[in-house]
Amino acid sequence: QVQLQESGPGLVKPSQTLSLTCTVSGGSITANHYYWAWIRQAPGKEREGIGCMDDSDGETYIKNSVKGRFTISSDNAKNTVYLELNSLKFDDSGVYFCARLRDIGALWYDYYGQGTQVTVSA
Repeated sequence: QVQLQESGPGLVKPSQTLSLTCTVSGGSITANHYYWAWIRQAPGKEREGIGCMDDSDGETYIKNSVKGRFTISSDNAKNTVYLELNSLKFDDSGVYFCARLRDIGALWYDYYGQGTQVTVSA
């Protein structure tokens, strides 16, 4: 059973930087079969994919609306995926989930973490 656990500071000010951690257990982030993704759900809105990392080569794909501000990386030895959020805005507030993306074409996510709240507030 794959388990994903997100963690990170919950409250930040606008323009600051925040790093979220997704620790994966029960499966390898270098399995060469999946993408490891970050998803955001803002208050009153549907979940949206932020980006993902291809575990076959480490290539990352970031949603255009946050490209240049958000970065996905990993530490394979720790089986951990990170999301760095720079130049944070109020609209970046929401619950951030990490997930395993089994099929990028079908956007088929088969495992999710429980999510971690990010609040951007002055």
